[in-house]
Amino acid sequence: MERVILAGADGAPAFSYVEDERYGLPCADLVEVMGPGAADAIIAKLPGWAVAGPVELGEALVARGARVTRHAHEMTCELRTAPPAESGAPDGFRFAPCDRSPEEVFAAWRAAYPAGHPDHRNMDDAAALRDVLAPLLEGKVTGEILPCSVLAVDRDDAVDRDGAVDRDGAVAGGAVVTLFHDRPWVVEVFRHPARTPSGLGTRMLAAVRDRAAADGWERLGLVVSEGNPARGVYERLGFTLVGSSMTVVIPSRST
Repeated sequence: MERVILAGADGAPAFSYVEDERYGLPCADLVEVMGPGAADAIIAKLPGWAVAGPVELGEALVARGARVTRHAHEMTCELRTAPPAESGAPDGFRFAPCDRSPEEVFAAWRAAYPAGHPDHRNMDDAAALRDVLAPLLEGKVTGEILPCSVLAVDRDDAVDRDGAVDRDGAVAGGAVVTLFHDRPWVVEVFRHPARTPSGLGTRMLAAVRDRAAADGWERLGLVVSEGNPARGVYERLGFTLVGSSMTVVIPSRST
């Protein structure tokens, strides 16, 4: 990854970053502070950008008018030493490959993040499908979908009006893993709260963990938002805290 270095008002290097895209905006990702003028330099040189880096930097940018979009914690699981856990699908469901269309996945994914949830997307359904879920499942955001991903689908076969048996089953949840910076990364763990039993998320992630190990991966990473109670589930499955970050959007010069 090629890093971009920008200087502060004194001409000395202030911060570096990897250029990316997030929320439909240019993004300075993996920001590293190199000097005391980093926050002021970011405000001056990256108006309208998303900036992801250390929590302390994010807080300094918020104090200068930036808007928080996510405060998150990176966690990693060493697959060879992870504690055992039930990884089979619960009664009434089966685990299937993550090969459905975004439209088939959307209802369960959207229902998993209602208003008030730390990961709720405050946008209409059409925009959430078009701008968030579809690009993710098409491998355009954090990389290609890996085979260890699973979707929880209804086990019961359905018969359509012509008498044909549909063995696909409706999507009720999922644990999606992508190849992010050459490592397996859990980008989504979700379940439809009204259609699935408690504990499905734990089983899906355990299944993903076991499948990733069988595929030869040594560790599995993920990010959990501040305030998301799922962090406790991840810890029970062997994920440990690596570091924390904050993503903010810098105000444009016109605001």
